[in-house]
Amino acid sequence: MGPHHPSTHGVFRMDVVLEGETVVKLKPVFGYLHRNHEKIAEGTSYLGSMPYTDRLDYFCSLTNNWAYALAVEKLAGLQVPERAEYLRVITAELTRLQNHTCLIGFLVQDMGALGTPLMYAFREREKILDLFEELTGARMMCNYMRFGGCRCDAPSGWLERVKRVVAEYPRFLDEYEKLFTENEILMARTQGVGVLPGALAVNAGITGPMLRASGVNYDLRKVDRYGIYGRFSFRVPLGAHGDVYDRYMVRLLEMRESVKILEQALRDIPAGPVMDSKAKLRGFRPKPGEAYGRIEAPKGELGFYLISDGGPNPYRYRVRPPSFINLTVLEDMCVGQKVADVVIILGSVDIVLGEVDR
Repeated sequence: MGPHHPSTHGVFRMDVVLEGETVVKLKPVFGYLHRNHEKIAEGTSYLGSMPYTDRLDYFCSLTNNWAYALAVEKLAGLQVPERAEYLRVITAELTRLQNHTCLIGFLVQDMGALGTPLMYAFREREKILDLFEELTGARMMCNYMRFGGCRCDAPSGWLERVKRVVAEYPRFLDEYEKLFTENEILMARTQGVGVLPGALAVNAGITGPMLRASGVNYDLRKVDRYGIYGRFSFRVPLGAHGDVYDRYMVRLLEMRESVKILEQALRDIPAGPVMDSKAKLRGFRPKPGEAYGRIEAPKGELGFYLISDGGPNPYRYRVRPPSFINLTVLEDMCVGQKVADVVIILGSVDIVLGEVDR
């Protein structure tokens, strides 16, 4: 299976049929981390499920929180104050930065560059996790969003510290890009490898950087303009070939766009409350109805579909996880490739098994 075992990306197994070193069939086997997330949520209060969303894609708890909060806010008709909307954008783009940074570190590690690239990534990630800890009290399981806003306001000086981290990030990206982008080994191992055609990506429901690397211009921050994304100037990077190299480049370029969004949000964030005054945390019972809330999470479209029967718990709770859906085309990308490339192709999908299995 190449230089690394697939379980380095979580509790995941692939049954691979080979002809020599060429892959002729591949079947992903997952479900080892199934935790009954959706059924548990149907027996839990709406707010009680918020901490469970942290544990879906545990790299990206704040964007998980946002997608769930958005669905409940649509169901209950809640409005989010301006300052809370800015805090949501800031935490979401910081999440995208640390997710993409680590993905590249893991991907290069899968090619055999052990140690240094991933340590560079974790060094930068720690700076962002320090900010999350100061804001929410937790580094990874943040449980920060609430229906109608955010749990608490930013502490004194926090925004200034975010500005410093954001200001230093382009220098790190320059260093990262200089190290990898024109590296002879990286280009040889990724260009023309694991190609995903745009038409197949669309038909399979692929979203996020994987879809955009195949040349399809689709980003929910532009399409839905949820929250206040319509106010920010940024572009959507696209690939031309849909191979592993394009998936690497799209994520690198997306980080530079996230820095632009953060600079604008940090410049414009207003003072004010961070919770809708009409929001009820205790005795919360939305009127009967249904709603689907979705966001552009770092791995793609993350959505929550909820049905309310007027009770304290959701009558139906369903997650649309990007990791799971993006994984469904793994065989299409691997057939015809060498077995040593399979783990690299898997790494370029960017999955977290907590979200795949739920």
